[in-house]
Amino acid sequence: MITERNILAAYELAKERYANWGVDTEKAMEKLQRIALSLHCWQTDDVAGFESRNCSLTGGIQVTGNYPGRARTIDEVRADALKVTSLIPGKHRFSLHATYGDFEGKNVDRDQIEPEHFRSWMEWAKEHEMKLDFNSTSFSHPKSGNLTLANPDDSIRGFWIEHTKRCRWISEEMGKFQESPCMMNLWIHDGSKEVPASRLKYRQILENSLDEIFKRRYENMKDCIEAKLFGIGLESYTVGSYDFYLGYGAKKQKIVTLDTGHFHLTESIADKISSLLLFTPEIMLHVSRPIRWDSDHVVILNDELLDLSRELVRCDALERVHIGLDYFDATINRIGAYVIGIRATQKALLQALLEPTDRLLIYENNGQFFQRLALQEELKSLPWNAVWDMFCLRNGVPVGESYIADIEKYEAEVTSKRV
Repeated sequence: MITERNILAAYELAKERYANWGVDTEKAMEKLQRIALSLHCWQTDDVAGFESRNCSLTGGIQVTGNYPGRARTIDEVRADALKVTSLIPGKHRFSLHATYGDFEGKNVDRDQIEPEHFRSWMEWAKEHEMKLDFNSTSFSHPKSGNLTLANPDDSIRGFWIEHTKRCRWISEEMGKFQESPCMMNLWIHDGSKEVPASRLKYRQILENSLDEIFKRRYENMKDCIEAKLFGIGLESYTVGSYDFYLGYGAKKQKIVTLDTGHFHLTESIADKISSLLLFTPEIMLHVSRPIRWDSDHVVILNDELLDLSRELVRCDALERVHIGLDYFDATINRIGAYVIGIRATQKALLQALLEPTDRLLIYENNGQFFQRLALQEELKSLPWNAVWDMFCLRNGVPVGESYIADIEKYEAEVTSKRV
């Protein structure tokens, strides 16, 4: 049984162990406390949203599973989000897609959305001490097809340009309201099942669309552009590839979004951080877990996540990197999936903050590569989990596996009754 006495005793021992390497565990927890993750609303409802139309999920993405208890209304999404935040330490942000507006049952097409459709979200977030982020939504719409902003058809392309402009406007108003910049992420699924006759043609169209979208400058929102490797049914060609957006981001000084599931499985996302920091103003991360393809599995504490977190700390980049989550799993309890992924991300960041980077640099600068590798290995078994337990205790959230019972209770009392 986990007791406060045991947590305190374990922490004191861990504090001493880390101090031997010059690491201040208190400072590490202070830094972690300031890291606000952007929690993705779509884990609650399988990316359904609240438009009056009933479109199936398209755009090369899909949610697998049909576990009971999916959120069906704005109130249910909000209730689930608050349950999640009660089980994780710290204060965090909440990320919305454009399809999650408070449309009150009206048919509001995506080129007609306005800040007022998200006013209740702004007020809700303020009430619960959260900030909002935003995403344009190009999938699951009759005009989506395989091409949106890269579509040669003027009317279809114009529709999505107007939609994205309005998303930037909404983001600006969110930023003003919350007195904190709203991160507005632009991702489109545009691509082709087979190789097109001209790859260049569609990328030229996309570049022109982006130039048109970004003409107006805003002060209270930040533009992020997100690449993807491929989508189901669009396997051979993606217009907005990583190379495209990296070039555009460096040229136009836009924030490039790195989704950890949008690359070849053997690529290191951690290795990209230091390069982007040299040429783009900031970085947006979407943390997910790909298996075979961009399947957006629940984030767990694995080597890739640890490597990414360490790179953020080693580059001293926590002030320039924004961290959001982006996975959806309907095969298990959705609230449980949410909490597992968030806590795993925080655990990885804590381990990174507990690394004696200065000592590792000394070894490296002195050519002491055996010592560097030895310390890196020994760090894996230092009692970081005792620091994590203390962090949870101080934040008044469940320690260890005790959150499982809270989620089971919420399922019995709330989500299981959604039929």
